[in-house]
Amino acid sequence: MRPPNSIAGTNAEMTYQANEQFAAALDKDDPIAEFRSHFHIPQTEGGSDCIYFAGNSLGLQPRKTKQYVAEELDDWARLGVEGHWAARKPWLSYHENLTDSTARLVGAKSGEVVVMNTLTTNLHLMMVSFYRPTKTRYKILIESNAFPSDQYAVNSQAKFHGFDPAQAVVEIAPRKGESLIRPGDILELIEREGDSIALVMLGDVNYLTGQAFDIATIAKLAHEKGCLIGLNLAHGAGNLLLDLHDWTVDFAVWCSYKYLNAGPGGLAGCFVHERHANDASLPRFCGWWGHNKATRFKMAPTFDPIPGAEGWQLSNPPILQLAALRASMELFDRAGMVAIRRKGDLLTGYLEYLLERIPNQFCRIITPREQSQRGCQLSVRVKGDPKQLLNTLNTAGAICDFREPDIIRVAPAPLFNTFSEVYRFAQLVQRCTED
Repeated sequence: MRPPNSIAGTNAEMTYQANEQFAAALDKDDPIAEFRSHFHIPQTEGGSDCIYFAGNSLGLQPRKTKQYVAEELDDWARLGVEGHWAARKPWLSYHENLTDSTARLVGAKSGEVVVMNTLTTNLHLMMVSFYRPTKTRYKILIESNAFPSDQYAVNSQAKFHGFDPAQAVVEIAPRKGESLIRPGDILELIEREGDSIALVMLGDVNYLTGQAFDIATIAKLAHEKGCLIGLNLAHGAGNLLLDLHDWTVDFAVWCSYKYLNAGPGGLAGCFVHERHANDASLPRFCGWWGHNKATRFKMAPTFDPIPGAEGWQLSNPPILQLAALRASMELFDRAGMVAIRRKGDLLTGYLEYLLERIPNQFCRIITPREQSQRGCQLSVRVKGDPKQLLNTLNTAGAICDFREPDIIRVAPAPLFNTFSEVYRFAQLVQRCTED
């Protein structure tokens, strides 16, 4: 029986109700609720917690981050160069502290992942190896509204190989009058033009619309047509359940400052499928940190790559950034992506349910309704001036973000957001429509 003054709606496994008591009950039953206490929550001027729904842009700081970074600063002060061997967590192998948890996060084997560099740097390094155009197979397939850095990267790679991006870069776009790419249209394009496509390069979740793609099906068809496939997981890592090894994607790259809470400019990740681990025919840009660990310090002139993803490393990684990422990855490992995604589906579904019940169709959500086609983010178009609404929400202590031309992105993150925050956020939006 519904409580008084409630409105019920159903999303997959949950029947939602539009009242504060229902949201509080969901929080009480949340099996991963305790993880919120492990993060610093930004405060309003009045000293209360902000409603922080911008984890898809920059994640919050885990409470252990300062401790882990301070430990490395202390070891540096005490030990100097000897910290490479004698630090509490020796710097020579520090990145290996993140290998297993990273593999679990993205559905990979340990030898298929490495934490290194930044996202677009890793994308270029991967395309050196996996974009090998010929006169007849030279095209790159990408989303029409992919993140601009991806577009710059693929265009510059096409130019580097002597091709005109206008012909070499094929963009898959929503149909006229639609906001989302139809999944069948991606498959149809690969089927039609696959013989000329060298690389399918997609974001598994589109940054603007929040649409997630069926990567397993796309990868299977791409390989059947002789194409390689790479992914940008900037909005997938730490957000969606990933299975990179079994999907058989050739490579993937991602950042860690969004859902993975590694801090601004945090280190990125890279996946290379094990079937490429010992392929000597693959060209790559080489650096000393990718060289055989057993002989690295013999300073030999000939590069001997480490098998697997580590062989694509260039330089020794920044320890302070690794320490920051480690603080967050420990939380992901403890919570587990299955539990994180389950709560994420419920949070996002509840947000969708409440926003759609604001009168006069004030909000139009363009993100897919199907849970299998989205993560935590809802991209919303509103009546009136979205930037003005965003400023009003920020003033009230609710933080989300705006993307051109007219989209407000709202992303409740399962590790630190609550159902009560979703309810209060929707109430704030509705209040703005009444002012």
